[in-house]
Amino acid sequence: MSKSADSKRAIFLALGANFAIFVAKLVAALFTGSGAMLAEAVHSLADCGNQGLLLLGMRQAKRPPSPEYPLGWGRALYFWSFLVAILLFSVGGMFSVYEGVHKLTHPEPLRWAWLAVGVLAFSIVTEGISMHGCLQEVNKAREGRSLWQWFRETRASELLVIFGEDLAALLGLTFALAAVLLTMVTSNLIYDAIGTIAIGVLLIVVAVAVAREVKALLIGQGVEPKRRAEMVAFLEARPEIDLVYNLLTLQMGTDVMVAIKARMAPAPTARAMIEAINIVEADFKARFKDVRWSFFEPDIAD
Repeated sequence: MSKSADSKRAIFLALGANFAIFVAKLVAALFTGSGAMLAEAVHSLADCGNQGLLLLGMRQAKRPPSPEYPLGWGRALYFWSFLVAILLFSVGGMFSVYEGVHKLTHPEPLRWAWLAVGVLAFSIVTEGISMHGCLQEVNKAREGRSLWQWFRETRASELLVIFGEDLAALLGLTFALAAVLLTMVTSNLIYDAIGTIAIGVLLIVVAVAVAREVKALLIGQGVEPKRRAEMVAFLEARPEIDLVYNLLTLQMGTDVMVAIKARMAPAPTARAMIEAINIVEADFKARFKDVRWSFFEPDIAD
């Protein structure tokens, strides 16, 4: 996991943007009667709740280890990220689909349509600023990988959720703007309803994609593949180690637990071997600063 990416900065940017957008969209929805606009207002309000839960998760993850929780609370962040994906994304998506179906069966004329267009334009700009800030942090962490590869491999669940939120928000705003403009041009209210349903489907798809990635972290994923390869290379280059049999890792929020099984180089005494192991572990933690727990098992066979 990259330590240079500032997830909290991305969260606060998204929180400020979403709250401002929520207020603007709600006012416009009340004036225009647009279902797509109301769906977008609910989406932005849900996003504000998302950021609040992520901040709560980051705070809980910093709790120190205890006898009851010997490995700390780092994985609490995954729980809250998963809750955001399941409850808020999906509830927002299902509400939008419901609202769109309702508009299909009970169409209502748009009022103050140009106000809706102005609010959507403002929202796109504001959400674009949030997305830009999020991408700045993502680019620090992805290290040359494509966005899709980073999305599949990242262990930063909070940054993953924010990225999904911002992407869904920008696409949803585009759908809403297109729906309002088409309704204005054609006077056909079906476009407003279709736009609302499209926003709901988009939110549900993003929810499933994000939840799938966070689920893997909840179950117990190791570090990113590149990070693990660096750890193995570091151990194999140590003169104290003859052969690395296995390296198990477990991502614990921002911290990492590792278990190493290796054949040590010949040592004159048992004490000398223990000292060699201690040196390797100390240097390993100095090189990989996110490693908080390490367990070393010297052996002569795998």
